[in-house]
Parts: sequence; C-alpha cells; structure tokens
Amino acid sequence: MVRLPLTPEEVERGQRLGAILRRARGGRSMLATALDARVSPETLRKIESGRVATPAFPTIAAIADVLGLSLDAVWAEINQPEHAAKPTTSTRNPRTRLAS
Repeated sequence: MVRLPLTPEEVERGQRLGAILRRARGGRSMLATALDARVSPETLRKIESGRVATPAFPTIAAIADVLGLSLDAVWAEINQPEHAAKPTTSTRNPRTRLAS
C-alpha cells in the first residue's frame, strides 16, 4: 500500500497535537507517561515532536487518558488554525481549555 504525502494542514495539525501533549505532560517524564499509556517512549517522542503527524487513534486515546485529557478537547484544539489556538492577552493557564 502506498501512503500519500501529508498535506501541509495535516503536518500542522500533527505539530499542534504534539504541543498539546507536551504541555499537558508538564513535568511528568516522557518515559513514565509512555509506559503508563503502554506505548513506546520513542512513539511518544515522535508524536510530541510532530514527526508522526497522523498517529493511530488508540495511541492518542491512551496517551490522552494517562494525561487526563478529553479527546473532544484535543480534537477541537488540533483543528483550530494556529493563530486561533493561542490567546493573545489571556493570563489563563494554557491547559485550562483541555481540562475536562
């Protein structure tokens, strides 16, 4: 099976997903997070760095569960354009939107 190249939008969405997961992970170690989600640390590293722009749904579901993230909130945030995803003058904690 030949895999089609990713569109620029898919690449950007993957980068936003990685940023969301990194931010939610906070000070928690990548190794502990990966092991708790039952994914390899290398997989988590690639997702967080945006190198895997379209990870499998069960992988993201497992990581989100470990980090206490709502999949609905993650989906909504990764589908926002970059300029809309960042508040310009808000003093809120950036994780507030994802807490559910």
